[in-house]
Amino acid sequence: MNLNKKQRKYLRKYLDKKTVEEVAFDLKIPVEEITKYLSQGHKNSLQNSLEKKILDFNFWEWLYKNRLIIILLISLAFLAYFNSIDNSFVSDDIAAIPQNENLNNFGYVTANPQAFTRNLLYYSINKVWGLNPAPYRLIGILSHLGTVLVGYLLIWIVVDPISAVISACLFAVHPILIEGVAWISGGLYAQYSFFIILAILFYIFSIKNKRFYLFSLTSMVMALFLSEKAIVFPFILLAFFIFFKDTFKNWKKLIAPFVISSIWGLFYLFAIPKRIVALQTQSPQPTGDMNPLLQIPIAISSYLKLIFWPDKLTLYHSEMVFSIGQYLISLFILALIFIIIFVSFKKRSLIFFWLSLFIISLLPTLTPLGISWIVAERYVYLGTLGIIVAFAMLLKKLAEKESLKAVVFIFCSLLTASLLLRTIIRNNDWQDQDALWLATAETSPSSSQNHNNLGDLYGRQGNYEQAFEEFKKAIELNPMYADAFHNLANTYQQTGQTELAIENYLKATGFNPGLWQSWQNLAAIYFNQQDFETASEYQKKAVEVNPNNAYLHFNLGTIYQQNNQQEKANQEFQKAVELDSSIKDLLSPRID
Repeated sequence: MNLNKKQRKYLRKYLDKKTVEEVAFDLKIPVEEITKYLSQGHKNSLQNSLEKKILDFNFWEWLYKNRLIIILLISLAFLAYFNSIDNSFVSDDIAAIPQNENLNNFGYVTANPQAFTRNLLYYSINKVWGLNPAPYRLIGILSHLGTVLVGYLLIWIVVDPISAVISACLFAVHPILIEGVAWISGGLYAQYSFFIILAILFYIFSIKNKRFYLFSLTSMVMALFLSEKAIVFPFILLAFFIFFKDTFKNWKKLIAPFVISSIWGLFYLFAIPKRIVALQTQSPQPTGDMNPLLQIPIAISSYLKLIFWPDKLTLYHSEMVFSIGQYLISLFILALIFIIIFVSFKKRSLIFFWLSLFIISLLPTLTPLGISWIVAERYVYLGTLGIIVAFAMLLKKLAEKESLKAVVFIFCSLLTASLLLRTIIRNNDWQDQDALWLATAETSPSSSQNHNNLGDLYGRQGNYEQAFEEFKKAIELNPMYADAFHNLANTYQQTGQTELAIENYLKATGFNPGLWQSWQNLAAIYFNQQDFETASEYQKKAVEVNPNNAYLHFNLGTIYQQNNQQEKANQEFQKAVELDSSIKDLLSPRID
C-alpha cells in the first residue's frame, strides 16, 4: 500500500520525535510500509531517525518524563533483593573476606590488576564497616540496579519505550541473576555488565559529543578491571556498529576498544596455564579439554531453559549428562538461534543485536580449555538482557494489535510478579552456608564440591558418620579432589583415627602440594606425638607454601624450641613478630 497524504504528514511531523515502530502503531500500518517509504528517499532513513533521536536527546528531560518508570524499576530491584541483604558470607565469600589475612593491607588491592576494582571495594568496605556482610552485598544490589537503569535507557533509545519498560522490569527481578547480585563473590558480573552497557551508551552519544567516546573507553577499562570477561566488549560494539553502520559511520572508533581488549586478553592468556594447574589440583570439577561441539549446544540450551523456566537454579550445575536425543535438541536450539540472528540481520530487525549480545557475552566461558563451568548462572548475567529484550520486542509487536494490548499488559504484569516471587524465595537459599548446601543438594546430586560442603556441614553438627559419607562421595565423584581428602582427614582426626588422618592428609598434599593446611595439620599430629623432627619437616612445607602467615612461623618456632633448637626457634619467632606484632602477646608458645 502507498501512504496517503494524512499519513505522510504525520510521518514527517513525528518521525524525528518517535521511533518508526511508534509511528506505525499510531497510524495502524505495518512497520515495513514506513521503512519502504523511507528507503525511497522521501524522508530520513531508519538509521538517520536514530541519529536524529540521539542528537535531540536531553537527559534531564528524559529523566523527568520517565520518573515514574524509574521509580518502578528501583522498587522492583529492591523488592527482589531486600531479603538478601542480611545473608551471611557463603562459599567463596568466606576465603575472600573474613578469612582474607591481607584484607587490611592496601598492597592486596594492587597485587592483581585484573581484580583491582573488586579488591579496592573489599578493602574500602572493610575499612569502614568491617566484616559485616550487608555493605558488601548492598554493592551487588546497587550494581544490579545501575545495570537495570542504564539498560532501560539503552533500550529506550535503540529500540522503543514499550520494549524498554517490559525488558527492564523483567530484568530487574529475574531469578537467574541472583548469583550476580546477591552472592558477594558473584557481584562482579553485575558490576562489569553495568560498565559494558554504560560504554555502549557513551559510544552512542559520541555522535553528539566526541568526548563521550573517551567516556566509553574509560567505562570499558573499568569493566576490564572488574573481570577479564569484559574483553568481549569490542565484539558487542562491532555487532552494534554492523547493524547501525549508516549512523555510526566512523569505523575507526572500533580500533581502540579492540587494541585495549587485545592487550588485556594477552595478560589473561598468560595466566591460563597457571589457572589450569590450579584447577587440576584444587577444583572440584573435572578439568581438561572440552569438545566445543558438545559444550556449546548444551550450555546455550541450558541457559535458555533457565531464562524461560527458572526452576532448577543451583550454584553447581553438575547434572551435565544428556541422551543423544537431548543433545540433538540442544544442537537444534543452537542452530535456530544462529538462523534467527542471520534472518533478523537480513530483515533489519534489532533482534539481531540483542541475540548477538547473548552469544558474545558468553564466549569467554565457552572455551574448550576446561577453565570454566559448562553452565553457571552468573556467566549469563549480561546475556540474559539480550534474550529478555528480544522477547520484549515480540510482546510489543503483539501489543500493537488493539485486541491483544490488554492481554499483553496482564501477561507482563503476572510474569514480572512471578519472577519477583521466585527471586525472593531463592534468596533464602543463600542466607547461610548450611541453607545453600542443602538447597544445592536437591538440584546437584552429582556435584563433588557440594558433597564436600555437606560433609563440612555435618561435621560441624557433630554428625561424623554422615560427614564421612559425604566426603567419601565427593572423592568417589572426583578422585583428585584434594580439599575432600583434607576434610576427610580432619574428620578422622576429630574422631581419634590418627593413622587414617595422616594417610588422607598425605593424599591431599599429593594432589595439591599448595594445601598448607594439610602440611600444618600433619605437623601438629607429629608434634603431639613428640616426633619433633617429622613435625618440623611438615611445618617447613607449610611455611614454604604460605610464607607470610605469622602463625605458621610461630608454630615452627615452637617445634624448634621443643626440639632444643633455640636459635632456629628465635629466628622463627622474630619472623612471626615482624609479620604480626600481636604475636608478642602469646605468653606460652604452642602449636595448633
